[in-house]
Amino acid sequence: MTSQPPPQSDSAIVPDPGPADHRFRPGLDRIAAYRAGKPAPLGPGGRSFKLSSNENPYPPLPSVTRRLAEVLPASLARYPSIAAPEVTAALAERFEVAPENIVLGAGSVEVAAQLIHALTGPGDEVVFAWRSFEAYPILARVAGAVPVEVPLDADARHDLPAMAAAVTERTGVIFVCNPNNPTGTVVTRAELEAFMATVPERVLVVIDEAYVHFDRDPDSPSGIEFFRRYPNVVVLHTFSKAYGLAGLRIGYAIARPAVADELRKVALPFGVSRLAQEAAVGSLEAEAELGERIDELVRERARLFDGLLAAGLGPVPSQANFVWLPAGEESGRIAEAFERHGISARCFPGEGVRVTVGLSEENDAVLEAAAELVAAIV
Repeated sequence: MTSQPPPQSDSAIVPDPGPADHRFRPGLDRIAAYRAGKPAPLGPGGRSFKLSSNENPYPPLPSVTRRLAEVLPASLARYPSIAAPEVTAALAERFEVAPENIVLGAGSVEVAAQLIHALTGPGDEVVFAWRSFEAYPILARVAGAVPVEVPLDADARHDLPAMAAAVTERTGVIFVCNPNNPTGTVVTRAELEAFMATVPERVLVVIDEAYVHFDRDPDSPSGIEFFRRYPNVVVLHTFSKAYGLAGLRIGYAIARPAVADELRKVALPFGVSRLAQEAAVGSLEAEAELGERIDELVRERARLFDGLLAAGLGPVPSQANFVWLPAGEESGRIAEAFERHGISARCFPGEGVRVTVGLSEENDAVLEAAAELVAAIV
């Protein structure tokens, strides 16, 4: 009788056969992977505050949670509706547009990717301010397009005249992030009007309003207003920030039907889950209650800004749910000081540190760390 070899254990380590002779797509070496916000370390007393990802510190509203509990058992084994008729209808009613104007995606970042894939080809250009949303250059390069980064002005704001001057025959898409991530600054209505007057109609202008719910500047433009007036404007919104649904991944574009039809062709199939759709509808129905939370975060933003300003860290006035510290070469040291207090902030080495507005206790910890940092310098 021939003996059989012993079965391999599930935990057996498979030896590395060495590098395979794959032929990766040219240009991948120039694409940096998206860098998510760092988890918070343990600080004094074991406290830990993650303020690096602009997440909403509040849990979903009880009405939204109950809605999700009702659909959870039936939603996991079936594909979600690609058309998402309920949330599409709710958004169309909310903004007084046709359902054909609404395109959903797995967060506004996925809809931004749809726009770039639909509007650009290899060698075409995507224009945006810099620094701005970190995903813009990544998405452009993944699509084979060329990212065109236009430096912010001296006040950490979009330099719209310079962005208009950067438009060429190869420009397909321009992103205007308003409020801007990571600086929290906004453009004015008059500035955007002047910008639109100079941009060719063939170029799509995307007004990315991921943080619009936190914007209290009366001079800020309304994306939906510009969408109604200009045929080459698309508006991006997300449920990740003000609505507190970052973990469910749902965002949307408001676009002309001709644009929306093309976006659906390049969208990730079944990218928006049934749970995300239900949570979005429930959140839209509870906007008044959500508004109270947003108002509280805006008040905490003002307190955080004032405290950081008093500490001498020079924050930039923000209309988002975060505060930007343009610390230059000191950015790493400031981020490390926050980490010693159990706080993770988003550090952009050599540029600045972005601190998400959290709950009162979390913001207290930031201000405590800032005061100790400044005292150590003095």
